Amino acid sequence: MKKEIKKIVLAYSGGLDTSIIIPWLKENYPGCEIIAVSGDVGQGTELDGLEEKALKTGASKLYIEHLQQDYVENYIWPCLKAGAKYEDYLLGTSHARPCIAKRLVEIALEEGADAICHGCTGKGNDQVRFELTIKAFAPNMTIIAPWRVWDIKSRDEEIDYAEAHNVPLKINRETNYSKDKNIWHLSHEGLDLESPANEPDYQKEGFLELGVSPEQAPDTPTYVTIHFEKGIPTALDGKEMDAVSLVTELNKIGGANGVGILDIVENRLVGMKSRGVYETPAGTILYHAHDVLETITLDKETSHFKAMVAQKMGELVYNGQWFTPLKDAICAFVDKTQETVTGDVKLKLYKGNIINAGVTSPYTLYDEQTASFGEDEDYNQADSAGFINLFGLPIKVRAKLEQQRKNQ
Repeated sequence: MKKEIKKIVLAYSGGLDTSIIIPWLKENYPGCEIIAVSGDVGQGTELDGLEEKALKTGASKLYIEHLQQDYVENYIWPCLKAGAKYEDYLLGTSHARPCIAKRLVEIALEEGADAICHGCTGKGNDQVRFELTIKAFAPNMTIIAPWRVWDIKSRDEEIDYAEAHNVPLKINRETNYSKDKNIWHLSHEGLDLESPANEPDYQKEGFLELGVSPEQAPDTPTYVTIHFEKGIPTALDGKEMDAVSLVTELNKIGGANGVGILDIVENRLVGMKSRGVYETPAGTILYHAHDVLETITLDKETSHFKAMVAQKMGELVYNGQWFTPLKDAICAFVDKTQETVTGDVKLKLYKGNIINAGVTSPYTLYDEQTASFGEDEDYNQADSAGFINLFGLPIKVRAKLEQQRKNQ
């Protein structure tokens, strides 16, 4: 028996997709109450005027949930500590979705909603990330995904629908990039970017929002020093900062120096390739700094094994599997590795480049005396001959036996 839908909670960003979903739901679920929920993960001015817009287009109320601290501390930091990324992408959309969706479910349960609706397309990854999180916390909740059932086939047709229903939009057909913005990143897809043959016009007004192109960056470098405690950045240039403030400030510094622009063709979970441009100034700097600090604080075996774990963690997050036992187990392993990842990393930012400028740690494993080309008490260079003989024994034996077989 089909469940009667009387109250729907909608994941509402105020963007093109969700702006037209409210009137669409009113048309297709007559008499149903629509409650809009916006998760503030750092969209900035995108939230301006959202309540008026939601109510005017048919929602009964709008929740704006302030999630930036939760997002950075409980989703971004675990990925940073792990070094998790997906095909060089720093997961800006990927780990924001479970953060938002978890709160979405909590509100839906509090409101006694019959269904949760999202505006993700049937071709994208976000539908998976939202719905796996919903299943993790409300396994019996009905999910409505308009993009999988309505007659609208393109963003141009969405604009047509919005105009026909008097839904105000902040975009037009010429600047109709599909964008996703939060405190960690800004993604750009669509229009001329759909062809990998096209070079992005980074200097076009309004394209880059978090910074400038490397060509437009200053001619003098900027130095930053980041302090980490157990893998978590806690201070910038000697000043202790909370998580949100530190990322915000590094975004300004990195963006001004043209750092953190990534243009890639990635392999989506649903099977197709997709081209996107990402702006992640703070994230690019923090990942680089964290990697540098680990070069002196992790032993070789842990470092190499952790690199394999990082790739798996990145895949899990990208694929929407945040709330899974394997992800929790990986995080437990990573936390153990981070016990000694404390110290300071100095970097030089110059026209899109990040250049190492020094690293120190009270837990460093780098011994200058041992590493020196000169004599030291720990390493007898004569010992290397025996080591090489044993290490190379399989190669020597194989070559010896091959020669014997040739001579027979």
